[in-house]
Amino acid sequence: MKEKILCRVLTGPTASGKTALSLRLAKKAGWDILCMDSMQVYRRMNIGTAKPTEAERSEVPHHLLDLCEPDEPFSVADYREEAERLVQKLWREGREVLFVGGTGLYLQALTHPMAMGHVAANPELRETLRRMAEEPDGRRLLHERLEKEDPETAARLPLNDIRRVIRAIEVTEGTGIPFSRQPPREEESAFRWRIAATCLERPVLYSRIHERVDRMIEAGLAEEVRGLLESGIPETAQSMNGLGYKEMVPFLHGEISLEEAADRIRLGSRHYAKRQETFLRRLEDIRYVNADDSDAEEQIRKILDGKDRSA
Repeated sequence: MKEKILCRVLTGPTASGKTALSLRLAKKAGWDILCMDSMQVYRRMNIGTAKPTEAERSEVPHHLLDLCEPDEPFSVADYREEAERLVQKLWREGREVLFVGGTGLYLQALTHPMAMGHVAANPELRETLRRMAEEPDGRRLLHERLEKEDPETAARLPLNDIRRVIRAIEVTEGTGIPFSRQPPREEESAFRWRIAATCLERPVLYSRIHERVDRMIEAGLAEEVRGLLESGIPETAQSMNGLGYKEMVPFLHGEISLEEAADRIRLGSRHYAKRQETFLRRLEDIRYVNADDSDAEEQIRKILDGKDRSA
């Protein structure tokens, strides 16, 4: 049996200390950091996403940042595909990786990949659909074809996500069962995982969330959002629904004050942290470390290397 590639993960709720710990760990061990954050994939969205700074990136190689424009579709499946390709590339180069981030859906997709890989590709149909998409008004017609066959999947996929639309049609027409009704099947993974998660006492976590929001406001979050809107990014874009961005829009329209916008971000961030904690508790094989422990770094390193007592 082919040896599986080891992937280490440091996850946890927002503002729980992942970044500082991951930098120290990766720098000492010589690991590359693979960012696991659904907002950091967007270019030009830096302040509100708490994206690693240039100084931090100069200390340790960072990947899976700035993968698409804020008005482009980017799915969980897209992330998994990019991440797996990159891990294999770095592994061939003799480099080890540390995934860092709090997007639970990304972690779940990586560790428990579910796909329609058992449905064979149909090259002729794919080519026909691709040519159709290139015709005037072709993308709309292609999406309408999917909508007739599988309204549930069509409602989930953006018009411009041609690759996913074509695959959904291919699976649906190849099996006679709508893509959304396909029986789930977990793929055999080429990777093995060791996962540590940071945690903090709730009052401490909330205090740090509030401090982070204050820093984002001071760093120019409002100006970042204004620049995105002025560049043509629509308010309805998926990226603009992210925390820190959707709350700034009414401020820029003069509907609320800056302090009210900041309060909304603080509240939304607290709720998001609770959802992250709930989601992570549902996943298996995650070991928790209080980020304020004096030996937190050592504890995490043991978990990631499989040397903790509970491993």
